[in-house]
Formats: sequence, C-alpha cells, structure tokens
Amino acid sequence: MFINRHVVLIGLGLGLAVSPALAQEPFYKGKRLTVLINFDAGSAPDIEGRVFARHFARHIDGQPQVIVQNISGAGGVNGTQYLGEVAPKDGTVFGYLTGSAWNFASQPQLFRLDYRNYEFIGFQGGTVVYYVRTDVAPGIRQPADLLKAQGLVSGGIANTTGRDLAIRLTLDILGVPFRHVTGYRSGERVQLAVQRNEVHFSAATTPGYRGTIEPTMVRHGSVIPLFVDPMWDGRTFSNSRQVEGLPIEPYQEFYKRVKGGASPSGVKWETYLALTTLNGTMQRLFALPPGAPAAAVVALRAALGRLEHDKGFAEDVIKTIGYVPEYEAGPQTNDKVRAALVVSPQIREFVADYIKAAH
Repeated sequence: MFINRHVVLIGLGLGLAVSPALAQEPFYKGKRLTVLINFDAGSAPDIEGRVFARHFARHIDGQPQVIVQNISGAGGVNGTQYLGEVAPKDGTVFGYLTGSAWNFASQPQLFRLDYRNYEFIGFQGGTVVYYVRTDVAPGIRQPADLLKAQGLVSGGIANTTGRDLAIRLTLDILGVPFRHVTGYRSGERVQLAVQRNEVHFSAATTPGYRGTIEPTMVRHGSVIPLFVDPMWDGRTFSNSRQVEGLPIEPYQEFYKRVKGGASPSGVKWETYLALTTLNGTMQRLFALPPGAPAAAVVALRAALGRLEHDKGFAEDVIKTIGYVPEYEAGPQTNDKVRAALVVSPQIREFVADYIKAAH
C-alpha cells in the first residue's frame, strides 16, 4: 500500500511537471500545413508560391510538414472560395492568394462568403510590366510609339479579372484604339498568344516578365516593355522593389511624358488607382479561413516576419523570380486588408458596365 501510494504520488508529480511544457508546445507541432495556391501549377503565382512554401516551412514554430495544393479557375475565385467554404478551419490550410482582393472589392456578389471575414496573415506587394509587339503598325521602336499603334489587339485571362481591366484601362486612359481578346486562362497562355501574333499588347507579373518574356521576346526584339503599375496607398505613389534595374517607368509618369505633362483624371483613372492598391500593394494575400484559431494566426504571422530576413530564401527567390518579396504582417493586417476590400459604389458600377462593354 505504501509503495502504491508513492507510485501514485510520483505519477502525479510527473503529471504536474509535464503539463506546463505540453501547454507551451507550438501550435503546429506534429501537424501538416497545406499552402493553397489559387492559380495553375506552372503559373507565375505557383512558381513563386512553391519557393515561398519551401522556405516558409522552416520558420513556423513546431516545424509542420508543408505541402502545396493548386485550386485554380475564375481568376483565382475558385481557390479563394474553397479556402473559405470547404477547407478545414483548424489552421491546417493556408491560402497564398492572387487576384482575389480586387475580384471581391469590385464584384462581391461572386463570393458566397464575405471575404472580409477571412483571417489575413499578411500581404505582399508587387506590380506588372506592360509590353507590346514591335511589329504593330506603323512600328513600335520606343514606348511613346504606342500612341500611334494601329489595329492593336490586347489580350488577357478573363474579362472580370483585375489584370484584364487594367490592361484595357491603361489603353483607354491614353486614348489608344484597341480590340481586347480574353479567355486565355493564364498569363503563360497569353504570352504564347503574343508569340503567335494573336495578341499584341498585354501585361505580366515581374516574375513572369523577368523569367520568360525578358530573356526571350525582349531579347529577340519581338516585344518591348512600356511601363509598370506604381504602388499606391491611397495618398502617395511609390515604386515596387520588384522592378529595380528595369529600364521602364511607372504608368502615371509615362502618361505625363507622352501627354505633355498632363495628369490623368476621371472614373477610369480612379478605378485604375483602386486596382493598383488591391492588385499591386496587396498583390498576394496570405490568409486562413474565417474562424481559424488565433494561435495559428500568430504562428504564421511570426513565420512570415522571419522569412523576409532569411538569406537562404533571398538567394533562392532571386534565382527564381529576380527579386526578394516585401511582406507586411502585423497586428493591423486584418484592418488594412478589410478596409481596402471596400471600393466606392461608383467604381463598382463603372466596373460592371466596363466588363459588359468588353463582351
């Protein structure tokens, strides 16, 4: 009896000693984390997202196994909705999302769930490079020649996407006549259409531009870059670190130069600025489903902050996409993203009519 009592007491003592340690175990210890990318395998978001996932895993407390899943379609809406509606809400599925911010802001009716209810871990800014074939009549030898283009055909992924809208808006604001062809489903297919001369004018993310367009079509002289989207926070313009070293200027500066110093204005311009915030400043959104555990949010946000200072990641990502991404992840992230996801009724109405006009 005496011995049994000591066994019980020792057991209780061990229990008391272990419980605090167990309580402090990292949230992701022993778990598997799926990074959901809402575009096709092989696309620019996918290539970048896989490098991200490989290095991100090392910075998550608990060292979970990390795998990548692609759910594409509808300009990124399918994967975004899957994350909110179908994916587990336990913090084990993490969205690496592109294009979804603008899609929701301009057409919230496309979403069965309110995107503002997702848990936003952070965001990554970025930009796109606009380019044109040099054999467009009467010949494009320098960016300003775009204003003389005849029979110009622009190309995109889908009429409803922010990229397609920006492609059309940049030309409309400049007053360049064009015809828009869409439905190519991915940036890579648009690039093939440009190579086949089905399309003359389009835009690509900087990873896509640096990785495929610059070393092929630009080097061979079949296309030239024209301008890039600026970063816009609602008050001031800035340039993305992604385009350092590229011999091109931001769109608003290109406009002023070719228009004799005038600044753009009007609802098309206001819509373009809203696009540059949601498709540029918040080009990639990192999110968990609505109702995800607070511990998961904290753990992933901390990991994202550490990733930006990882030299191994910097070396790998420079080799892959040509620059080191800039992340913002802090306690105000949810507030910033949710505020940006609301645009004026005037812009939403204009966008709805603008999409219809493209059909």
